[in-house]
Amino acid sequence: MTIDQLEADLKARRFKPVYLLHGEESFYMDQAEELFEAHVLQEHEKSFNLTIAYGKDSDARQIRDAASRFPMMSEYQLIIVREAQDMKDLAELANYAVQPVPSTILVLVHKHKKIDQRSKLSKQLVEKAVVFESKKIYDDQLPEFITGRLKQFGLLVEPEASNLMADHLGNDLSKINNEIEKIRLNLTKGSTVDTSVVEKYVGISKEYNIFELQKALSNKQVKKAFTITQNFIENSRSQPLVMIIGQLFAYFSKVYMIHGLQGQSDETMAKTLGLGNKFFLREYKTAAQKYPKAKIETIFEMLRNYDLKSKGVGSDRFADPTILKEIIFKILS
Repeated sequence: MTIDQLEADLKARRFKPVYLLHGEESFYMDQAEELFEAHVLQEHEKSFNLTIAYGKDSDARQIRDAASRFPMMSEYQLIIVREAQDMKDLAELANYAVQPVPSTILVLVHKHKKIDQRSKLSKQLVEKAVVFESKKIYDDQLPEFITGRLKQFGLLVEPEASNLMADHLGNDLSKINNEIEKIRLNLTKGSTVDTSVVEKYVGISKEYNIFELQKALSNKQVKKAFTITQNFIENSRSQPLVMIIGQLFAYFSKVYMIHGLQGQSDETMAKTLGLGNKFFLREYKTAAQKYPKAKIETIFEMLRNYDLKSKGVGSDRFADPTILKEIIFKILS
């Protein structure tokens, strides 16, 4: 079940007695929990029929007893068990899952990891309950997630803006959503989110970021590349050396792949490279013209060595962010 399917069911009041929300990504589970609170009970019913419990403060008997009660002046009662993974005897709820009370909607929120699929509880829940797994999304899916969320608020998004946010905010969807909220609150529907908007409301420089560095390298713009490099060095806390090395390795990996995709359509190339938008394909193709396969292989070996050294293997000196100048010089030479 997807979050959209769950929302559709709850809005249509197609309820099931037991739900399991589990997985590594907390964002979608938080969203799902909000949907239950919004659509199962009316405000005047919540005083007597909404129970929020926490796994570390509860045991299976308490949850089972609460779930066995009947609602008061309402068709349903809603019980949400947050952080269910912290309940020591969670497995003992397996029997309740077999014969749940129809007027109780029990929601188990099992965060930060999947439930043990070998357990009796997991098997009973898969068979008898509605199971929603919230999976971590891959890095190359982040721009699409950002674009989708902004579009939900009636905002248009330039590809460079969504990629810029994805690169700097990482794959913490809750953090990304908080930044999207800042943008939403400051723009009117129909507005376009570009890099200037991201710089203003998220605080990410549209000039000094890894994408601009990669673009400068792809075009062999030496002055621009070293200007951005100097900015990174001066702001090494927000631009750590080890992260930049990893991003450069990922970038040149895609450039290397371009060499093996010669003759393929742009659609095939973009899909193979995991690009959510063909807008960026031109840059990789330009870089492939500037950097032959043999040169990229040399860059890979160089980056591997610097990656080890930046982590203190062999030399403490390479933890110094100024070594980035040397890396960029070797890439461009």
